Amino acid sequence: MSFTLTSSAFTHQGEIPVKYTCDGEDLSPPLSWKGLPDGTRSLALIVDDPDAPDPKAPKMTWVHWVLYNISPAAAGLEEGVAQRNLPQGTLPGLNDWKRTGYGGPCPPVGRHRYFHKLYALDIILGDLKKPTKGELERAMQGHVLAQAELVGTYERVR
Repeated sequence: MSFTLTSSAFTHQGEIPVKYTCDGEDLSPPLSWKGLPDGTRSLALIVDDPDAPDPKAPKMTWVHWVLYNISPAAAGLEEGVAQRNLPQGTLPGLNDWKRTGYGGPCPPVGRHRYFHKLYALDIILGDLKKPTKGELERAMQGHVLAQAELVGTYERVR
């Protein structure tokens, strides 16, 4: 069985519903996974947008959500999950709004892609004290057993 990440809210390459964006309730979408590789000790989640600010001329990748030390016993994350309801041991990182937690799609122009990347790690990381995406990626280096990806798109209606 391959390592997969899915959402009941949208399909891979499909449109993210407004409810999960700044134009709606800004809730995190429900996510589920299966097929963890043998030896998985923790999971890390990074959600980012490589099309910022304009998909026709991207200049940066905007980070929407960073989580790590998710228990491999968890099968997913519920819709709108609050920090206190995350699987026990899960730690937050900082998004590009300089806060923890989910920040939904809010593209200034055009249709953007939102990459939900789940990493199976062979280690439980120490407390990285709210790492940025880059800090988490450096800590994960050499410990990634597998990666699953779910891409959704969103364009604001004006």
